[in-house]
Amino acid sequence: MIDDIAKDAASRMAKSVESLNQDLHKVRTGRAHTSLLDQVSVNYYGSDVPLNQAATVVASDARTLLITPFERNMIAPIEKAIMESNLGLTPSSAGTAIRIALPPLTEERRRDLVKVVRSEGEQAKVAIRNIRRDANSDFKQLLKDKDITEDEAKEAEDRIQKLTDKYVGEVDQLLTDKEAELMSV
Repeated sequence: MIDDIAKDAASRMAKSVESLNQDLHKVRTGRAHTSLLDQVSVNYYGSDVPLNQAATVVASDARTLLITPFERNMIAPIEKAIMESNLGLTPSSAGTAIRIALPPLTEERRRDLVKVVRSEGEQAKVAIRNIRRDANSDFKQLLKDKDITEDEAKEAEDRIQKLTDKYVGEVDQLLTDKEAELMSV
């Protein structure tokens, strides 16, 4: 029982860290990265589909994204979807492709993005702590039901605390790396 609760907690904590990692990839650093457009969906013959299912997205250089629609008539809907996505990106079509030039970030914008990154990190830490709390309450319930001894409950709580420390450390490392990436010119 203790092992099952610990495995579940570890799995959920790992998912929280992975979710943070995905969220941090969406934060623009001034470099072209295809994940910037992951949340953009395009109206493709009456249904909304992710951009990567209607076109090929590549980083042609450090500051330019190149989008090549699978069908020529999709250029206008893709441009419209990017404009409406509130990413602050301006697409420009060039024949059969769409280019998005990413302007360099100002110092003020970099500091704002660092605040956003820290906020995301704090939310991930809160999620990890909530998982710890849930696991510890499960252990207390097992103790109350006399399914485990007090010593086993204490060892299980220590084990969950070590997991919590490990995953909070991973979150801190992700934040440190992203902040360094944001502040580098």
